[in-house]
Amino acid sequence: MSFQKPRLMTGTRATGELHIGHYFGTIKNWIAMQPDYECFIGSMDWHGMTTAYKESRSVKEWNRGVIANLIAWGIDPEKTTLFIQSRVPEVLELSMIFANLTPMGWLERVPTWKDAIEEAKASDTHNLGRFSYPVLQAADIAIFRGEKVPVGADQVAHLELSREIIRRTNSLYKTRIPEPQPVLTETPVVPGLDGRKMSKSYGNAISLNEESTTLSKKIRGMPTDPARMRREDVGNPANCNVFSYHKLVSSEEDKTWVVKGCTTAGIGCGDCKGRLAENLNKLLEEPRNRQKDLLNNPKLLDSIIAAGCEKASLEARKTLVEVKEKMGI
Repeated sequence: MSFQKPRLMTGTRATGELHIGHYFGTIKNWIAMQPDYECFIGSMDWHGMTTAYKESRSVKEWNRGVIANLIAWGIDPEKTTLFIQSRVPEVLELSMIFANLTPMGWLERVPTWKDAIEEAKASDTHNLGRFSYPVLQAADIAIFRGEKVPVGADQVAHLELSREIIRRTNSLYKTRIPEPQPVLTETPVVPGLDGRKMSKSYGNAISLNEESTTLSKKIRGMPTDPARMRREDVGNPANCNVFSYHKLVSSEEDKTWVVKGCTTAGIGCGDCKGRLAENLNKLLEEPRNRQKDLLNNPKLLDSIIAAGCEKASLEARKTLVEVKEKMGI
């Protein structure tokens, strides 16, 4: 008796190199979900272009880096459909259909739009693409008939807008697109090296491709507990961003060593940072090498991407044909 796996759809914006925040926040969860779901995972370059449109010449490289990194860290292209959003044109056509039936008020109420208006104006990204981002997001999910979408608890409200758009489409045209359900996942917040949100634009990120030399240099520059002005001062790991990284990547033995050493001044901040750099490099080393191998074998990587995009397009066409037939166009 065969078991039909529920279909899961997700992706990551293509805006540059992926960093460890992406791994701990999303990719690690996707890897764990792979055996239980039929997964469609995209490098979402149209979404990326809403803020990175001035860097359009870099998008092709970013897409390749995203796909190579996903594979290097454990997403299996034999089990998961990996695709590039812009190479599935059906997504944009469905997005245009959705745009015509989505009331402006729905979009104006989106918290991420309201909260980011001033930043968007300052960065010259106060544009239609960014405003209509949720419509394209709904099309991404609907075109593959995604039944499940992995989200953190704080993102459930965003998914509800996609559900409303799909619900309205089904009501108007009698289509049978599944209303996606959230799969709640743990999404630990990985702070940047300076304690702010990790972001390429802040220059405070550790790339998934970070070489050991630059990794060590970045870790050495991290601020620590301000109470530890001198080597003999005792500190509190809870007040130190370095320890927040230890909690993600270090063994229980190492974390105990840090806590004891910091609170008794038995170790210096340099010792703590050195151990963190070692442990982070152990985590990154094998995937970093696998990604290099893929990027150095462009024929293989291109064939994986082409196969994934073709499979994604085949699925997308089925949905688009049904929607257009029901609409009578």
